[in-house]
Amino acid sequence: MSRYGRAGAMGENWVVVGGGAWGTALACACVRAGQSTALLCRDAKVADALSTQGRNPRYLPDINLAERIAATTDPAVLQNAGTIILAIPAQSLRGALPALEPHVPKDAVLINTAKGIEVATGHLPSQILAELCPGRPQAILSGPSFAVDVAAGKPTAVTLAAGDDAIAMALCRALSSDAFRVYASSDVAGVETGGALKNVYAIAAGIVVGMGYGESAKAALITRAFVELRRLGTAMGGQEQTYMGLSGFGDLMLSCASPQSRNFGYGMALGRGEDLAGRPLAEGAATVKIAGRIAKEHGVDAPILQMTRRLLAGEVTPHDAMQTLLARPIKEEF
Repeated sequence: MSRYGRAGAMGENWVVVGGGAWGTALACACVRAGQSTALLCRDAKVADALSTQGRNPRYLPDINLAERIAATTDPAVLQNAGTIILAIPAQSLRGALPALEPHVPKDAVLINTAKGIEVATGHLPSQILAELCPGRPQAILSGPSFAVDVAAGKPTAVTLAAGDDAIAMALCRALSSDAFRVYASSDVAGVETGGALKNVYAIAAGIVVGMGYGESAKAALITRAFVELRRLGTAMGGQEQTYMGLSGFGDLMLSCASPQSRNFGYGMALGRGEDLAGRPLAEGAATVKIAGRIAKEHGVDAPILQMTRRLLAGEVTPHDAMQTLLARPIKEEF
């Protein structure tokens, strides 16, 4: 039996990989849950500030962390880890894992937090992990959560899915605290696709707001986007029920509601006609390229997704995209 049998996971060493905002926030969540936690960073200055000052001045400049995070740039820290949380963007996973894999224990559980689909291959993060870190137990953490809220200890609820129910429940218990509640799921594909696809629709919602179309238009777009997300997600192997929960509807709602969402902010800038150069990473801008192809291959009708893809590719203007969507044939809602 894995070290995450029914006895739980308390007392194991945890390592979070990724010294960005989300990695830092998750390290804080681990410490609050009572786990012995280290944070593996690429940037030595970030690692030093976290270890000595309790701050991440580059990625969370306005947050004074209640916890001092043991941060390092040495991948050898992985060698004694029982649980490893990967806070690495989906498009960067394949490039980052080969240097990490030799240090990862064979029975360590890998918890992926990336929300995206690899553009070059169409692979989900779980498929990349299975290829590059073979044999390790896997889980996926996703849901409506902003890094700044988690880092500040504000109440947050997310979903953790694993193919092994005992592992999922043990990890949920080990990671949950008064401010961070983790719900278990066995639907890895559903949790993973929900997190990936909602980024695309957050961009679309941002475009609507940026163009000044109002809250009614945004509500209509989010509702129809949720229909598309469920339709495509189930075609990719997810379970319908999963999309009704935190990692589906919950994450979509949060990402489409606030400029704190990088994808929503990216869409707003696009809708306003602003220069997009130098903006923070918007994972949905990459995911939509491959998601459009996957929808077509599965025969899934996803007009909002496809129009967002065309808009980001420069094939249509925001105004023309909206007019095309509004001119679609009238039909029954269900």
